[in-house]
Amino acid sequence: MKKKGTGHNIKQPEKKCSDKNCPFHGTLSIRGRFLSGKVTSDKMSKSAIVSWDRKVFVPKFERYEKRKSKVNAHNPDCIDAKKGDLVLISECRPLSKTKHFVVVEILGKESAKDIIKAEAVAEDEGKEKAQSASFQASETDASVKKHKVLAKGD
Repeated sequence: MKKKGTGHNIKQPEKKCSDKNCPFHGTLSIRGRFLSGKVTSDKMSKSAIVSWDRKVFVPKFERYEKRKSKVNAHNPDCIDAKKGDLVLISECRPLSKTKHFVVVEILGKESAKDIIKAEAVAEDEGKEKAQSASFQASETDASVKKHKVLAKGD
């Protein structure tokens, strides 16, 4: 049997799958746009959320602002992209209400350094929130004591 190709310069995955919506082993044809981004969630079965940053010019302030784009993509078993992977996605026919793309190739993994950095930032934000909450609580305690002292003096 002849190997099925996608018609594009994309390397075939090493694993085999029996997914009918796989562009390599199934009947799904790919067309249109190719986008690359990072997998932000892979919790759904055979689906992944891929996002990427873009810059938009704001004429009023003559500066650029960062925005994110998110797309739901089909994640075949033979590719099986995980959270943090950099992937290439391709447009295909609508697979569901929100899925119009399919993961075609894993371009790279997120480095351990980036993962550690993201965890440290999240941890620091948690500490800052806890500190601000305790500061606000001590501030309200001080104002209550002040009011009690003023009430006793009357």
